[in-house]
Amino acid sequence: MLAVGYKQASPELRQDSFQSFNIAKPAPAGRDLLVKINAVSVNPVDTKVRKSANPDADEFKVLGWDAVGTVEATGNDASLFKPGDRVYYAGDISRQGSNAEYQLVDERIVGHAPAKLSDAEVAALPLTTITAWELLFSRLEVSQDKNAPSKTLLVVAGAGGVGSMLIQLARQLTSLTIIATASRPETQRWVKDMGAHHVIDHSKPVDEEIEKAGMGPVDYVASLSHTDQHFEASVNALRPQGRFALIDDPGVLDISLMKKKSLSLHWEFMYTRPLFNTEDIQTQHDILNQVAKLADNGTIKTTLQQRIGKLSPETLYEAHRILESGKAIGKLVLTGLHD
Repeated sequence: MLAVGYKQASPELRQDSFQSFNIAKPAPAGRDLLVKINAVSVNPVDTKVRKSANPDADEFKVLGWDAVGTVEATGNDASLFKPGDRVYYAGDISRQGSNAEYQLVDERIVGHAPAKLSDAEVAALPLTTITAWELLFSRLEVSQDKNAPSKTLLVVAGAGGVGSMLIQLARQLTSLTIIATASRPETQRWVKDMGAHHVIDHSKPVDEEIEKAGMGPVDYVASLSHTDQHFEASVNALRPQGRFALIDDPGVLDISLMKKKSLSLHWEFMYTRPLFNTEDIQTQHDILNQVAKLADNGTIKTTLQQRIGKLSPETLYEAHRILESGKAIGKLVLTGLHD
């Protein structure tokens, strides 16, 4: 089968960073599904892995952790899907990625794809949806009771893929008041469209901007990018006994700043469940099925913003270039190698 990947990590993105190549088509066993891939999305994690992770000698590394496709075959122990089912998923960072014609994926982290969305629209959803859902409901433990007393959530870097989905979930499923940060007119419009009640400029200290707008203190912080840059100001903005969650890879954080307020710190890494085969791994299957229903009934919408073209070394390079520019809004999608 055909795939797109690399033989050597490239800290600096180059025109020749990716290559097309042929590898053996895998066969499913156990609870795996063999999925024929129709479309993929590209995420910041792809660029991080490309910069630092080399494959074994004489092998290719295939990236890609967002996909929509059709189940072609199932392992002997699979019971949640059958051949012909249209599915979507974010996969497992320890296995071959989705930038290929076919991929093996554990059915417990796969959901039935939204029926009313196109392949490109669906491909934009899985990774950011799972990350946002787990951060909001598993890490921060926000109530899904729309009648719960209103609290305030600060979303730092709200215009990216995770922020776009997090704002929607918080607006549609909770009673939270949402403050999102964005620094450009177009990103400020975007986060408002996603459902943010208020928008502040993160090019300025976020605690000062919140105080200036008369909206503080906040109960929760979801820090999605440049956490080290905004950490102290975010801590200042939090109410005593508040909760702080992050998803990026900051440098050293002085968590002693959190002590006086008895603040709690929560990491969200959506690959934890598949990496460690946790007892609750099938939670991701359940999340994706719930989100498919929300998408089909119009409660949430896809965050697809750019279709880059058919998957190839050239289009994958372009997707990485856009992501590394820091100017991306929403999600970038490539159609499959079969098209």
